[in-house]
Amino acid sequence: MQTRHAQRLIRRSSASAWLLLTSPMLIAQGTTPSTLAPASTPAHQIFDLAVFVVAITGGIFLVVGGLLAVALYRFRARKTDPLGEPAQIYGSTQIELAWTVIPVLIVVILFLTTARIIFAIQDAPKPKTALDVTAIGHQFWWEFRYPKYGVVTANELHIPVSSDAAPAATFLKLTSADVNHSFWIPQLAGKTDLIANHVNTMWMDPQKPGLYLGQCAQFCGTQHAMMLLRVYVDTPEQFDTWIKNQQHPAPQDSAVEAGRMVFERQACMNCHTVSGTAATGRFGPDLTHLMSRATLASGAIDNTPANLRQWIKSPDTFKRGALMPAMQLTDEQLNQVTAYLETLK
Repeated sequence: MQTRHAQRLIRRSSASAWLLLTSPMLIAQGTTPSTLAPASTPAHQIFDLAVFVVAITGGIFLVVGGLLAVALYRFRARKTDPLGEPAQIYGSTQIELAWTVIPVLIVVILFLTTARIIFAIQDAPKPKTALDVTAIGHQFWWEFRYPKYGVVTANELHIPVSSDAAPAATFLKLTSADVNHSFWIPQLAGKTDLIANHVNTMWMDPQKPGLYLGQCAQFCGTQHAMMLLRVYVDTPEQFDTWIKNQQHPAPQDSAVEAGRMVFERQACMNCHTVSGTAATGRFGPDLTHLMSRATLASGAIDNTPANLRQWIKSPDTFKRGALMPAMQLTDEQLNQVTAYLETLK
């Protein structure tokens, strides 16, 4: 038993060492969400606070560890020491004051610094040019609404990049359609909970275009780990193009009419919306521009025809516990519906 336990410890230690060695490379490649590479004002403020706290606590560690090392070395037992206990000294007003006053001052400094950062983020003024987005958490996917543009999408959030020449902040209203969720993109902002019948807010002003990854940070059910987030920070031109594309209704392609009929005659239209058709469901993601998204199932799988077909056939294949049921379609119907959905770009 001891041998097995030792082997497990070795394996875990090796895995931990590998993770420590490879984490910087993963972060540099942008494949791992990280608070160590802030890319917006709130994230920078949180990172600076974290560095300050680590510096304070690291200093405490060095001082305490150094004093302990000195004491262990200086007062170690020697062969020349007389037998019995050394002289006992009780009480020192100076020492007791020091180890009481100094920790209190450190706690007060950390408290005030943290409070300042929290209020600086929460009370930041909202510019008139800010983009408003409403984010709604579902089991287990994200719904994003752009009220100004009349756009509704899912799982992949698009926002404009911010620069000194053209500041562009995005302000989000966060709520939940069911259980508690938590919205967290480490490189852009701190995590904020989504609660049913309550609206929380957060904001971000990313300074670099690109893809930023995150996920739900509050346990919300069996597929909490697969409730992923993808935030695309676009240039102003890219964002305008994306908005215009999202505002268009779904294309009507006679070549996939059979698939559209299957979609509308099955339970699909009761849960999903496809703009410009009879499908106006609200329980599942809006599919009007499904194929403009890189992933399916809230980032769980790539958005490919094969994955899309399998997702319709049996969602449990990719996301056990997902609320979408298996549609029990024939192979011909699956092919028809998949072909139809592939035209929703």
